Amino acid sequence: MPGNSTVVVHADRDVHPDRAVARPIHQTAAFAAEDADMFARAAVEQRGHDFYTRYGNPNHAQVAAVVAELERTEAAMVTASGMAALTTAVLALVSAGDHVIGQRSTYGGTASVLMNLLPRLGVSATQVDQTEPEAFARALTPQTRLILLETPSNPLLQVTDLEAVVGLARAHGVLTMADNTFATPVNQRPAEFGVDVVWHSATKYLNGHTDVSAGVLAGSAELLDRIWDVGLLTGAVLGPFDAWLLLRGLRTLPLRMPRHNANGQALAEALQDHPAVARVHYPGLATHPQHVVAAAQMSGFGGVLAIELAGGFEAADAFLGRLRYARRSASLGGVESLAVHPASMWRGMLSEDQLAASGVPPGLVRLAAGIEDTADLVADALAAADSLL
Repeated sequence: MPGNSTVVVHADRDVHPDRAVARPIHQTAAFAAEDADMFARAAVEQRGHDFYTRYGNPNHAQVAAVVAELERTEAAMVTASGMAALTTAVLALVSAGDHVIGQRSTYGGTASVLMNLLPRLGVSATQVDQTEPEAFARALTPQTRLILLETPSNPLLQVTDLEAVVGLARAHGVLTMADNTFATPVNQRPAEFGVDVVWHSATKYLNGHTDVSAGVLAGSAELLDRIWDVGLLTGAVLGPFDAWLLLRGLRTLPLRMPRHNANGQALAEALQDHPAVARVHYPGLATHPQHVVAAAQMSGFGGVLAIELAGGFEAADAFLGRLRYARRSASLGGVESLAVHPASMWRGMLSEDQLAASGVPPGLVRLAAGIEDTADLVADALAAADSLL
C-alpha cells in the first residue's frame, strides 16, 4: 500500500481521466448522454459521476477515491457538510422503533441529532460515558442498530477504545460509525479497527484552508450505496467547485498534520502546569486518562486541545481576548489557529440541561493549533494565561 503522501496525489488518477495535470472543475448541473443506453445506465448507477450533479460529479468522485484510500475503505462519498454526512447516514441506517447509542462527550450537533432529532422520528437514543467500554454494553437493547463514536471527542478530547466497542457491536449485529474529524486518517483509521462507516467534517483538516463546507463518508460499497440512496432524497449536495477545493486541500494533508500534531503537543505541555489553568485535555499528554488507549490506536494526537481556566467563564473569555494568533472562531483544522468557548457556541444546539450533561465546563476553551511556528503559538498562549494571574 502506498504512503499517505502518494495516495493524496495519485489515488484519483483513474477517476474521469483527461490530459490535464491539475484536475479541472466540472461546474455543471447535468451531463449529456450519447445514446439511450448510456443515459439509462447513468441514471441508475450508484454513486455515479456523469449523470446529474445531485447524483454525483467527477469532482465528487475524485475526492471520494482519495478519502477511501486514505481511510482504507472500499468506498467513499461526499456531502455538503459534516452534519449532512452524519444525518444522511443515520437516516439511511435506522428506522422508527430502532435504538441508537451515542457518546456523552461528542460534538454538539451530533448530540442534538441523538437527543432532539431522532426521538421525533421514533428512534430512541442513549448517551454513555465513552471512556468505559462496559457502558456501551449496558446500553445495548434488542432494538439497538447503530453506535455513534467520536474519538478524540469534541471538545473534551476523550478517547474511545475502538477495538473494544467494535467487538461488542459486532457480537450483537450492531453497526458502528466513527467521527474521525479530529484525528484524520493520517493519525487514525477507525476502519482498521472494524468500524463500519467513518465520517468527517471535511470543512476541517481534510480541506485545511477554512474556505469550504463539506462532509465525507467512507465504508463498504454496500453501506455507502444505502446512504447514497437517502442522500439523493435529502439533497445535501456538495458543489463541484467546493469539491475541487476539497481535493486541492487533501493533496497537502499528510504535510500539514505533522505540524498540527507538533503544535498541539507543545501547547498542551506548556499549559498543563500553568497556575491559571485548572486542566488541559489532550490525549498526547501522559497524564490524559486514556493516553495508553490513544497511543495504541493513534499515530499522532492532532492539533486540538481543551483548556479549563481556573477562573471559569470570565477567565475563558479573557484568555480568548488576549490571544494574538488564535482568532475567536467556531471552526478548526485550517492552517490558522482558532479558539472558541464551547459552552457559548453550543447553547444554540443544546438545552441548558443537555449542555450540563455533556460535561462541558463554563471555563473550557477549545484551542485548535494551526501550522504557525510552534514557539510563537506557545509564547502567545502563555502570555494570555499569564495575564489572568
